[in-house]
Amino acid sequence: MFKKVAVGMSGGVDSAVTAFLLKKANYQVEGVFMRNWDSNYEGGFCSDEKDFEDASNNLSVDAIATGHYADTSFGPFLEHYKEDQKVKLLQPADKHKDQTFFLSQVKQFSLRKCMFPLARYLKSEVREIARQEGLINVASKRDSTGICFIGKKRFKNFIDEFIPEKKGNFIDIDTGQIVGEHSGIHKWTVGQRCCLCNWRDAYFVFKKDIVTNNIYVVPGTKHPALWNNLCFTNIPHWICEEPIELTKNGVLKCFFRFQHTKLLVPCRVVKNTEGLTILLDHKLRALTEGQFGVLYKDGECLGSAKITNIFKNLIY
Repeated sequence: MFKKVAVGMSGGVDSAVTAFLLKKANYQVEGVFMRNWDSNYEGGFCSDEKDFEDASNNLSVDAIATGHYADTSFGPFLEHYKEDQKVKLLQPADKHKDQTFFLSQVKQFSLRKCMFPLARYLKSEVREIARQEGLINVASKRDSTGICFIGKKRFKNFIDEFIPEKKGNFIDIDTGQIVGEHSGIHKWTVGQRCCLCNWRDAYFVFKKDIVTNNIYVVPGTKHPALWNNLCFTNIPHWICEEPIELTKNGVLKCFFRFQHTKLLVPCRVVKNTEGLTILLDHKLRALTEGQFGVLYKDGECLGSAKITNIFKNLIY
């Protein structure tokens, strides 16, 4: 049984309580803090110094080892590592904080050495543990969202400082008419509102053409071109193993998402020569090539695959 554990310390309440629970379970905890930005760069702002201070304080022996919280039964989320063991990736109790979407490409070698001490707690319970154990500096600290070093800047203005502009046209797919000009397709994503002036309806991104540098747009957020229920992927990564339902029956009935904040959608999955064909029970808005389709069943994240093509029932 391993006893030394590295914990990613962000300076927030989740990592602080994680370190506390592991220490109470008699693990030797080593904190890891990542700096992802040059604080000397004047174009952005990052709170890494404050976060580092909080992370260091939360990992100290005095702040953690004297705690009185007694529940150290982490259940199946802290199974002992075995060389021949395949660990399934299960969804946590708090579905609003489900991170399995981002872990859906992790390999078995790495995943079976991972531990998830907070998987059985709601975020409100995590904060309560922090309050009980005197971790006051993070107990009520707001969750970090977005990219901290951008600060109050708009992303488009920030990225202009690193990637040169390359102008192209916005083209209405219904009329073929040029309805505006953009300064780089890297600034736009499928489904995003374009904020073009002098048009009756708001335009939304339908597709980006990297060859011509044009962006095809549609009028109105409910335009049928933005809604699809069929996509194709490359070879999938199955976290544990290929589902037996797919192997034996040829069709896997499960749930799908391509954005981690969205609800799970029932789907049917079959294999093709390139990867997977995924048919959703109902249409989703702004399915996008390049994003990952993540599959779930019975509270388990089965794996994921990169979306390579979206079936679009139109000519543009």
